[in-house]
Amino acid sequence: MLLASFHQNPYFYAMQKLNFPAYNFRFKNSENKVAIFDEIRKKFVILTPEEWVRQHVVQYLLLDKKYPKSLVNVEKVLKINGLTKRYDVVVFNSDGSIFLLVECKAPEVKISQNTFDQIARYNLTMKAQYLMVTNGQNHYFCQMNFEKEQYHFLKELPERIIGL
Repeated sequence: MLLASFHQNPYFYAMQKLNFPAYNFRFKNSENKVAIFDEIRKKFVILTPEEWVRQHVVQYLLLDKKYPKSLVNVEKVLKINGLTKRYDVVVFNSDGSIFLLVECKAPEVKISQNTFDQIARYNLTMKAQYLMVTNGQNHYFCQMNFEKEQYHFLKELPERIIGL
Protein backbone atom coordinates (compact mmCIF):
# COMPACT_ATOMS: atom_id res chain seq x y z
CA MET A 1 0.00 0.00 0.00
CA LEU A 2 1.26 3.45 -0.90
CA LEU A 3 0.70 6.84 0.63
CA ALA A 4 1.53 9.39 -2.00
CA SER A 5 0.48 12.52 -3.72
CA PHE A 6 -0.28 12.75 -7.42
CA HIS A 7 3.27 13.73 -8.34
CA GLN A 8 5.00 11.02 -6.30
CA ASN A 9 2.93 8.04 -7.37
CA PRO A 10 4.14 5.99 -10.33
CA TYR A 11 0.61 4.60 -10.85
CA PHE A 12 -0.65 8.02 -11.79
CA TYR A 13 1.41 9.13 -14.70
CA ALA A 14 -1.75 8.25 -16.65
CA MET A 15 -4.10 10.12 -14.27
CA GLN A 16 -4.35 13.77 -15.05
CA LYS A 17 -3.79 16.65 -12.69
CA LEU A 18 -7.07 18.16 -11.61
CA ASN A 19 -8.01 21.72 -10.73
CA PHE A 20 -7.85 21.04 -6.97
CA PRO A 21 -5.06 21.45 -4.43
CA ALA A 22 -2.65 18.49 -4.16
CA TYR A 23 -3.99 15.88 -1.74
CA ASN A 24 -2.47 12.70 -0.35
CA PHE A 25 -4.17 9.45 -1.32
CA ARG A 26 -3.58 5.80 -0.52
CA PHE A 27 -3.41 3.36 -3.43
CA LYS A 28 -3.05 -0.35 -3.88
CA ASN A 29 -2.88 -2.73 -6.78
CA SER A 30 -5.87 -5.06 -6.69
CA GLU A 31 -6.15 -7.80 -9.32
CA ASN A 32 -3.98 -5.77 -11.71
CA LYS A 33 -6.15 -2.70 -11.21
CA VAL A 34 -5.27 0.36 -9.21
CA ALA A 35 -7.55 1.07 -6.25
CA ILE A 36 -7.77 4.26 -4.20
CA PHE A 37 -8.81 4.39 -0.55
CA ASP A 38 -12.11 6.16 0.05
CA GLU A 39 -12.07 7.72 3.53
CA ILE A 40 -15.86 7.94 3.64
CA ARG A 41 -16.67 4.38 2.55
CA LYS A 42 -13.60 3.14 4.47
CA LYS A 43 -12.49 0.84 1.66
CA PHE A 44 -10.43 0.71 -1.49
CA VAL A 45 -12.36 1.29 -4.70
CA ILE A 46 -11.21 0.75 -8.27
CA LEU A 47 -9.73 3.94 -9.63
CA THR A 48 -11.55 5.27 -12.68
CA PRO A 49 -11.30 8.81 -14.05
CA GLU A 50 -14.64 9.68 -12.35
CA GLU A 51 -13.47 8.14 -9.06
CA TRP A 52 -10.30 10.25 -9.29
CA VAL A 53 -12.52 13.35 -9.45
CA ARG A 54 -14.83 12.08 -6.67
CA GLN A 55 -11.90 11.47 -4.30
CA HIS A 56 -10.57 14.98 -4.96
CA VAL A 57 -14.03 16.38 -4.20
CA VAL A 58 -14.16 14.47 -0.90
CA GLN A 59 -10.76 15.83 0.14
CA TYR A 60 -11.78 19.34 -0.94
CA LEU A 61 -14.93 19.16 1.20
CA LEU A 62 -13.12 17.72 4.23
CA LEU A 63 -9.84 19.64 4.16
CA ASP A 64 -10.63 22.93 2.43
CA LYS A 65 -14.27 23.46 3.35
CA LYS A 66 -13.94 21.79 6.78
CA TYR A 67 -17.19 19.87 6.40
CA PRO A 68 -17.39 17.12 9.06
CA LYS A 69 -16.54 13.65 7.75
CA SER A 70 -19.50 12.23 9.70
CA LEU A 71 -21.89 14.27 7.53
CA VAL A 72 -20.37 13.32 4.16
CA ASN A 73 -21.77 10.38 2.19
CA VAL A 74 -20.49 8.87 -1.07
CA GLU A 75 -22.18 6.87 -3.84
CA LYS A 76 -25.51 5.84 -2.39
CA VAL A 77 -28.56 4.63 -4.26
CA LEU A 78 -31.69 6.76 -4.53
CA LYS A 79 -35.01 6.27 -6.31
CA ILE A 80 -36.20 8.94 -8.74
CA ASN A 81 -39.51 8.37 -10.50
CA GLY A 82 -39.17 4.65 -9.84
CA LEU A 83 -35.67 4.51 -11.36
CA THR A 84 -32.61 3.55 -9.35
CA LYS A 85 -29.93 6.24 -9.51
CA ARG A 86 -26.70 6.81 -7.63
CA TYR A 87 -25.48 10.13 -6.29
CA ASP A 88 -21.77 10.89 -6.12
CA VAL A 89 -21.35 12.91 -2.92
CA VAL A 90 -23.77 14.37 -0.39
CA VAL A 91 -23.11 16.54 2.66
CA PHE A 92 -25.87 16.45 5.25
CA ASN A 93 -26.93 19.07 7.76
CA SER A 94 -26.89 17.86 11.36
CA ASP A 95 -30.72 17.58 11.22
CA GLY A 96 -30.47 15.06 8.35
CA SER A 97 -31.53 17.44 5.60
CA ILE A 98 -29.18 17.76 2.64
CA PHE A 99 -26.77 20.67 2.60
CA LEU A 100 -24.88 19.83 -0.62
CA LEU A 101 -25.34 17.47 -3.57
CA VAL A 102 -22.31 16.89 -5.81
CA GLU A 103 -22.26 15.42 -9.33
CA CYS A 104 -18.84 14.25 -10.53
CA LYS A 105 -17.89 13.56 -14.11
CA ALA A 106 -14.65 12.21 -15.57
CA PRO A 107 -12.20 14.94 -16.65
CA GLU A 108 -12.80 14.30 -20.35
CA VAL A 109 -16.58 14.77 -19.95
CA LYS A 110 -17.69 18.31 -20.77
CA ILE A 111 -20.04 19.91 -18.27
CA SER A 112 -23.20 20.63 -20.25
CA GLN A 113 -26.82 21.55 -19.73
CA ASN A 114 -27.51 17.80 -19.54
CA THR A 115 -25.23 17.60 -16.50
CA PHE A 116 -27.17 20.38 -14.77
CA ASP A 117 -30.47 18.74 -15.77
CA GLN A 118 -29.29 15.48 -14.20
CA ILE A 119 -28.39 17.05 -10.85
CA ALA A 120 -31.59 19.14 -10.94
CA ARG A 121 -33.66 15.95 -11.38
CA TYR A 122 -31.86 14.34 -8.45
CA ASN A 123 -32.39 17.46 -6.39
CA LEU A 124 -36.17 17.45 -6.93
CA THR A 125 -36.12 14.44 -4.61
CA MET A 126 -33.17 15.33 -2.41
CA LYS A 127 -33.80 19.07 -1.81
CA ALA A 128 -30.15 20.06 -1.27
CA GLN A 129 -29.46 23.71 -0.44
CA TYR A 130 -26.34 23.76 -2.62
CA LEU A 131 -25.22 21.93 -5.75
CA MET A 132 -21.74 21.30 -7.12
CA VAL A 133 -20.99 19.95 -10.59
CA THR A 134 -17.40 19.14 -11.52
CA ASN A 135 -15.28 17.22 -13.97
CA GLY A 136 -12.17 17.96 -11.93
CA GLN A 137 -11.16 20.76 -14.28
CA ASN A 138 -14.24 22.99 -14.11
CA HIS A 139 -16.31 23.40 -10.95
CA TYR A 140 -19.77 24.96 -10.79
CA PHE A 141 -21.50 25.86 -7.53
CA CYS A 142 -25.16 26.77 -7.15
CA GLN A 143 -27.47 27.78 -4.35
CA MET A 144 -31.06 26.64 -4.64
CA ASN A 145 -34.09 28.88 -4.42
CA PHE A 146 -36.96 26.42 -4.05
CA GLU A 147 -39.68 29.09 -3.87
CA LYS A 148 -38.73 30.42 -7.30
CA GLU A 149 -37.64 26.99 -8.59
CA GLN A 150 -34.24 28.32 -9.69
CA TYR A 151 -30.61 28.08 -8.80
CA HIS A 152 -28.07 30.87 -8.57
CA PHE A 153 -24.45 30.33 -9.52
CA LEU A 154 -21.84 31.04 -6.86
CA LYS A 155 -18.09 31.58 -7.10
CA GLU A 156 -17.48 29.18 -4.23
CA LEU A 157 -19.27 26.94 -1.75
CA PRO A 158 -19.82 28.43 1.70
CA GLU A 159 -17.37 27.53 4.43
CA ARG A 160 -18.66 25.17 7.04
CA ILE A 161 -21.71 26.71 8.66
CA ILE A 162 -22.12 26.58 12.43
CA GLY A 163 -24.66 23.89 13.20
CA LEU A 164 -23.95 22.09 9.93
